[in-house]
Amino acid sequence: MWHAVLEHIPDMWVFLNAFLVFIIPYTIYKVNQKLHHYGDPPWKKDNQDE
Repeated sequence: MWHAVLEHIPDMWVFLNAFLVFIIPYTIYKVNQKLHHYGDPPWKKDNQDE
């Protein structure tokens, strides 16, 4: 019974790639937010508050 169940569990590479598919875009998004926070000019920051 367990052998049949274990056959359907994906390989470790599938889990690793699924994690990377999430973490890489999320990291780029967060870095982009930080760059905008520190790099945007003051007139652009005022429009975001409204």
